Amino acid sequence: MIPEMDPERWGDPAAAAPLTPTARELVELAFGPAATTEPAPGPEQLPATRLDDAVLDGLRAVVGREHVLTDDEVRRRRTRGKSTPDLLRNRSGDFADAPDAVVRPGDHAEVAAVVAYAAEHRIAVVPFGGGTCVTGGLAARRDGFAGLVSLDLVRMKRLLDVDPVSMTATLEPGLRGPEAEALLAEHGLTLGHFPQSFEFATIGGFAATRSSGQASAGNGRFDAMVVGLTAATPSGDLRLGTAPASAAGPDLRQLLLGSEGTLGVITAVTVRVRPVPETTVHEGWRWPSFTAGVTALRTLAQAGLLPTVLRLSDENETAVNLADPDAIGGSGGQGGCLMITGYEGTPTAVTARRDAVTAVLSGLGGTGLGEQPGVAWERGRFGAPYLRDALLDAGVLVETLETATFWSRLDAVYDGVRAALDATLDGPMVLCHVSHVYETGASLYLTVAAKQGDDPVAQWQVAKTAASDAIVAAGATITHHHAVGTDHLPWYAEEIGPVGVQLLRAVKRSVDPVGVMNPGVLVP
Repeated sequence: MIPEMDPERWGDPAAAAPLTPTARELVELAFGPAATTEPAPGPEQLPATRLDDAVLDGLRAVVGREHVLTDDEVRRRRTRGKSTPDLLRNRSGDFADAPDAVVRPGDHAEVAAVVAYAAEHRIAVVPFGGGTCVTGGLAARRDGFAGLVSLDLVRMKRLLDVDPVSMTATLEPGLRGPEAEALLAEHGLTLGHFPQSFEFATIGGFAATRSSGQASAGNGRFDAMVVGLTAATPSGDLRLGTAPASAAGPDLRQLLLGSEGTLGVITAVTVRVRPVPETTVHEGWRWPSFTAGVTALRTLAQAGLLPTVLRLSDENETAVNLADPDAIGGSGGQGGCLMITGYEGTPTAVTARRDAVTAVLSGLGGTGLGEQPGVAWERGRFGAPYLRDALLDAGVLVETLETATFWSRLDAVYDGVRAALDATLDGPMVLCHVSHVYETGASLYLTVAAKQGDDPVAQWQVAKTAASDAIVAAGATITHHHAVGTDHLPWYAEEIGPVGVQLLRAVKRSVDPVGVMNPGVLVP
């Protein structure tokens, strides 16, 4: 059974660990003596629910009395997501954003009934999957509403259908990544979607945020895997996707994918699946510079020779090596930049693709490091958020941000964002890697660490604003795979322009005329 996450930390409480001696030594070298900033005790009692008994009874009539929860502990665990500001607020004992109730529907019909009831009674609804959001998407605006409920999809965990001929499967939204993979594995299948949040994020969350996984080079983004979906909106149901592709007007599936619960609740997704790979291999390569490594990424992408996994760390991230924090020096202590490549499939297919990629990378000046760096990356690929908790405990502010742009702009975006962070934080450590590549461009994922100030939330907001301004000024997207939430709203509005904002607002008014679905999120 997948454990509940504490509101002040990431992941499985049993997996939490303090900094290793080597990591603590690095922290003290970079930021001075490590502090101790354990989370403060939470408030003894949360603010009382604003929903009266009559309204709660109406919700109980829909989903069952035992599935409408108002106790403080459950409400606390459904407060906000897992961004560093979210954790810092929770660690300080601030649970002002706690929902008034947690409602757990069991199927599509119950979701639709709850949404309709909420619209009738002006109750704000925040769909909740794994709670891994890092952009403020779970902290909806509640002004003007009778109350706010967290629509927890934890009971909706079924594999509804498998089509082994078409190689599709239909999944309910509450399935967490490992649960979905276990159900598919019973049929010899896999989705192959492994974001860093994989262990706790859900199928519905993957769809609602346009998630990208660590194997996206070979398997694609989650939104590209979705061939159909069902959603409950305040205006009625949507059932989309009758063929693998269509010319029947705009693809309305794309309105729901990335909609972050603002248009309705995704209650089922039909996704492309593939056979469980017979062979999986990860290996490392060293490049003399980030520029040389980026050139290699672009060459592979434009030649159509992408491995399943393809990632490149810059010099700073290679030196720290987040995949294996005790291995300071990353690529064998030789400096340069570490690239990870991974291959999945039949032995014959893996060998053929690996040989072809190896020939290109060797020809461009890369140095093969064998499988050990790949094994270390695979072992630690879900562990960075735990390291963030340990660093927060040591008084170090740690957060991430990401973007994507065309190859021709990548250097300018990289330099501009790093400069913005250097200018707004005192002696930060800025690490970066390319996590997803396309024929025309790539994403940049940055990890930022700095000594915590007196108000670390405000400290990060200043830096995040400067970095976001730099991203938009360089012509990049404000987010590649973390979604918009509330944190990215101003820059998202600039990115899509006034007409784009009008279109989004019009769709919102059409399907959610009362505006109860995750108000204040995504829609400028």
